[in-house]
Amino acid sequence: MVKQNSNNSNNCEIIKLETLNTIVIKPSKPTPPHLKTFKLSLLDQLSPNIHGNTTFFYPNHSSDSSFSRKSKLLHNSLSQTLSLFYPLAGRVQDATTINCTDDGVFFIESQTTSNLSDILTNPNFNTLECFLPTTQEKQNMLLVIRFTLFSCGSTAITVSLTHKIVDFNTLITFLTTWTVVCGGTQPVSLPDLTTAATLFPAREIPGMSASIKTSTKIFTSRRFIFEASKIEELKRKIKSKIECQNELQFHPSRVEVVLALIWKCALSASSRSKTTSFKQRSILFQAVNLRPRMDPTIPETAVGNLVWPFAVTVEEESHVALHEMVKRMRKGIMEFIEKKAEKFKEEGGFKVVMESLKERVEILKGNNKNENEEGSLVIYKCSSWCKFPLLEFDFEWGKPVWSCSVNNLVSNTIALMDTKDGGGVEAFVTLDEDEMGFFEQDQELLQYALLNPTIII
Repeated sequence: MVKQNSNNSNNCEIIKLETLNTIVIKPSKPTPPHLKTFKLSLLDQLSPNIHGNTTFFYPNHSSDSSFSRKSKLLHNSLSQTLSLFYPLAGRVQDATTINCTDDGVFFIESQTTSNLSDILTNPNFNTLECFLPTTQEKQNMLLVIRFTLFSCGSTAITVSLTHKIVDFNTLITFLTTWTVVCGGTQPVSLPDLTTAATLFPAREIPGMSASIKTSTKIFTSRRFIFEASKIEELKRKIKSKIECQNELQFHPSRVEVVLALIWKCALSASSRSKTTSFKQRSILFQAVNLRPRMDPTIPETAVGNLVWPFAVTVEEESHVALHEMVKRMRKGIMEFIEKKAEKFKEEGGFKVVMESLKERVEILKGNNKNENEEGSLVIYKCSSWCKFPLLEFDFEWGKPVWSCSVNNLVSNTIALMDTKDGGGVEAFVTLDEDEMGFFEQDQELLQYALLNPTIII
């Protein structure tokens, strides 16, 4: 039985998960000597060496091969894939380089006495955390794979990848390549391993350490589904308000309206959880993929952290209307694209990064105020994975029925992804535990969202 310590709960639900084997997978071809030192980009340099985790759940079909055959297929195809993504089989050498030593990655085979339906009937993040590699299993690895067999014959693949050189787009590129190699019938697109460091050369930044500040409070995650019909209803409501004003006219996106509603209800929950009354100010950081927003555009296959956040601020004492929050998001992304995105190049990139970091430090200073002072700053971070093909990765035994990412590091985060039908939005929201009690019962939220419905296999 594997138990992982969780910031989310002191009573982590445990499933019986037995490790069968831990195998070191190395690249099928040795990395050439001239590629042994991999240069990180400036944006990689600023990224912490922590792991992001995504788990894919595959239902069992009667025609499926055995677990051992599937595992062997994954071994061989992963080895070939690592010869293309050779830095992942290396080790971090210092702040700006990876030593591509071909030391390999861990591939962990495990099994559980649970059925897949036990997991998907009422997905629980404490239980889902048990599928993640432990700290010991990750060690100094940049990539760890866990392949789990359920008692019903279904399987799960957990991909644990370092943020040091991987953003979500890079994860998709890696998985796309791996599944293509696994199939063996389609041409493989080579990853672009040089553009990031060429556009954003690493620099010495005195006093800078790439780390992440974890919460000292107990926090918890919840899953919400916004069906397509409810999103359209929310869009109409917000658009009618926008049209009444003689300012910026636009059609709000599903991500904008869903995120605005979550942000508004999270702020309400934050206010209600406090014992004292004070002015509340909030900032929402949204991650932006720089690849399509550069001129010329960066290839989607470019490996590295090619994202940057822009900030949207709410400063009013009273709750801001939904349509106003959506307008601020749209203005924020437009200003970012028009004024900053194009400047992220070579020496100009360093200047923009340093200016942005300085702005962020000034913003975060407000977060140190205590609740008895004049104001309080509440910060949220959002990543949208909508339009990424998360449920399309077929390793030759069918597509996954569901995928999820478990956040066990920081609170006040929002992750959005497509529902299986492609029209809705699935939201993973992480808040401090005392705030989540108010948030998950918010009637305005529940008018449009379903709280953790069963996933149909």
